[in-house]
Parts: sequence; structure tokens; C-alpha cells
Amino acid sequence: MNKSVKTRTESDLIGTREIPSDVLYGVQTLRGIENFVISKFHLNEYPLFINGLAMTKMGAAEANHQLGLLTDEQYSAIIQACKEIIEGNFYEQFPVDMIQGGAGTTTNMNANEVIANRALEIMGHERGQYMYCSPNDHVNRSQSTNDAYPTAIHLGMYATHIKLKSHLESLIDSFRKKGQEFAHIIKMGRTQLEDAVPMTLGQTFNGFASILQDEISHLDYAAQDFLTVNMGATAIGTGICAEPGYAEKCVDALCKITGWNIKLSSDLVGATSDTSCLVGYASAMKRVAVKMNKICNDLRLLASGPRCGLGEFNLPAMQPGSSIMPGKVNPVIPEVMNQIAFKVMGNELCVTMAGEAAQMELNAMEPVMAQCCFESADLLMNGFDTLRTLCVDGITANEAHCIEEVHNSIGVVTALNPIIGYKNSTKIAKEALETGKSVYQLVLDHGILSKEELDTILSPENMIHPVKLDIKPRN
Repeated sequence: MNKSVKTRTESDLIGTREIPSDVLYGVQTLRGIENFVISKFHLNEYPLFINGLAMTKMGAAEANHQLGLLTDEQYSAIIQACKEIIEGNFYEQFPVDMIQGGAGTTTNMNANEVIANRALEIMGHERGQYMYCSPNDHVNRSQSTNDAYPTAIHLGMYATHIKLKSHLESLIDSFRKKGQEFAHIIKMGRTQLEDAVPMTLGQTFNGFASILQDEISHLDYAAQDFLTVNMGATAIGTGICAEPGYAEKCVDALCKITGWNIKLSSDLVGATSDTSCLVGYASAMKRVAVKMNKICNDLRLLASGPRCGLGEFNLPAMQPGSSIMPGKVNPVIPEVMNQIAFKVMGNELCVTMAGEAAQMELNAMEPVMAQCCFESADLLMNGFDTLRTLCVDGITANEAHCIEEVHNSIGVVTALNPIIGYKNSTKIAKEALETGKSVYQLVLDHGILSKEELDTILSPENMIHPVKLDIKPRN
């Protein structure tokens, strides 16, 4: 440490250390900073998790004060410190790596020390004068990392879920608007990358919206598990070091602090080692990622070209696409969303493996589970917004090309089959393949239907749902 930096002295089980006097964290956070130089994912990058820690400590302080375990002065200072954090202050004071050993102890102590030192300032004391307000004896009173840390994750992830859902709903709305805009444009549908039957371009975009809309309920269902917490479990679920009634009072306080219907687990021993809520929510995010990947693949394929691809619509041109090919523009926004989807799928596997690694009364792998879940949610939110604003909102249709493809497609004969019959349909399809002529033109050439009748059958309003037409073939 630079000798010119002012310090204060703190000590713990391991020994004594000099702490920079301008930081709110203490000796145990410093050891975590030094021990876990693992990733670029630091706690201060996840403000909703920090807020979850502050809300957890706030709920504990409420319960401890009601039980006479904190003085009025300690209680008021701790509550004010927690509120200041929730309001967005001091996030830089949480520099520890999200991936850490110790089942989250470093993160828990980071919160305890920041809150204690800020509370000391509020009380008129110097940082580090823990005889007046201690990270362990007061901020962490009646708690263990093993109940405070998972509770903070639950609260942080539930807040993240609310935010994630809002971003997803905005993207869904953009797809629906494009569905309305393109509702009149007839195009060919495809199965197994081959021509199938006609549909509208609007149906394609409404399909994107609907499959994502279905995931809202799955995310909501998975997120409900975050509202059950194990506060009062302390070390392994037996509640040692917590007074009778503390758990219930703490959960009641958390309900008031958050406005959410938080419940105490019915079995604190079981809950303390169970991380299935993170496994479940990671899986729900993976479902979204799988669908986003499919949608972005479709956007890239259907917009491919500009002259030698499918070219049904145009994606906004965002940047030059090649250092060697002049005029090339790539679908960079769907491509980045594809990569986000892959990352979310990979994170889900990590969460699953870490969830399976629980042993005895605790899952020591919860830090990486939390990191993966918070990261996946952030990636998805950024991806949703990027795809919406830089791609979907600016898509334009190549209407004439879509209609031409329908007229030239062999697959359009399927739509004519109920009217002109299988024999005529087969004859027309075979001749179209042999001559290269369009089905549309051959039907007219053979006098099977008039142009007006043919256009009626192939009109968008008659292609998007089952319909009975009173049209008879002439031949």
C-alpha cells in the first residue's frame, strides 16, 4: 500500500491490516479482494444485488430492534445507511469478485462493513470504531452468511425479474407493431427450409411476439420461488444465535420494505442448502434464449441478400460489413443477440452443475450461480433493447418481392388444391417444375380459374385462417 495513503487499522481472526481510510469496507472485504482476483464480474456491477443485501440487513435490523438487540441509535443509523445504499449510494464500496469461495461470506461481510462504517459516521464516530456499531455484532446480528446471502440473492433476483420482464414486453410490443404493419403482405411460408404454403409477413412477426409472450408466465412462475427466504436459519437452518420470533419479525419487515409477499420457508434446514430457485430461473431464462436464437436466425435468413438471398424484408444497415467487400452490410444486431443466447444457455448449464454440487447443509457454489443468473438477466435486457431499437423497429418489407415469390412458388398450389382438385393441382405443379413457369400463370393459361378468382383465393385475408370459398374450377 502506498505510504502516502492515510489508513486505519483493523483486525480479524487472521491478523491486523491497514485499511485505506477513505473506504467504507473493512478488513474482511480487503482479504476477499486480495484472495479472489478471479473475474471481471464484481459486486458493484450488480446494483440490484447490492440493494438486496441492503434490504436484507434492513429487515434484520428491524427485527433485532424489536427484540431489544440493538439500541435506538444503532438501529436508526443502520436503517439510514441501508436506505442510502438502496437509493444508489456507495455502490463503488462493493468491489469484491462475484465468484468467490466461502459460500458468499466475503460478499456478506462487504455489506456488513460498509453499513457499519456508514452507520458509525451517521452516529458521529470514526470508521473502524466498531465498539459502537460492529459489522458482526450489530449489522450481522441474528444472521449467518448462510441465510443473509441467499436472501439477498432472492431479493436482488426478484427485482431483476421485474426489470427483465419489462424489457421483454417492450420487445414483444415492437414485434406486434410490425405484425400489424405487415398484415397485408402475402409471402411464402417454409418448412424444413422448403416452400410450404402462403401466409402473411404479419403472421411471421406476430408469431415472434406470441412465442415470447408465452415466456412471461414461465418467468413469473420461476420468480415466485425467490419470494420464499430462509432468514432466521443462521448457519445450517437450526436458528442458532437467533432469538425466538426473530425469523418471523424479519420476514414481516422484509414484506414492508419491499412491498412483496415474502414468506418464510417451512423447513429452514432444507432451504439453507437448496438453490433450486436459481436453477429454475436460469432455466426460464434459457427458454427465452432458445426462442430469441430462433427468431434471430429467422431474421437473418429472411433478410438475406440483398439480391441473392430470401430478401423478404430489410434490416436497418448499422455498419459496413466487410474490410474487403465494398457495399456489404451484415445483420450484426441479430448476430449479437444470437451470441447472447449462447451465453445464457451456457450460464444455465453452470447454474445446474453448481446447484447439483450442494453438500450436507449448504451449497458452497452459490456465488457462481448468482453471478450467472444476474449476468444472464443483464445480457438479455441489453440484447432485447438493442434488437428492438437498432433492428426490429427499423425493419422494412419488400412487398413486391414477397408477392412475386408466392406467384412463382410451387407451394402455392396447396392453397388451390381444395378449389381445383388434386388432379389439376398435380398437373399444374408438374408443369411448373418442368417449364419454370409460375403456378399462378399456368392456372390462368389453362383457364382453370379467372384472374379475379385466383386473386381472391390468394388474397391475404383468405390465406391467414381456414375459409370456405364458393369458387368452382372451369376445367
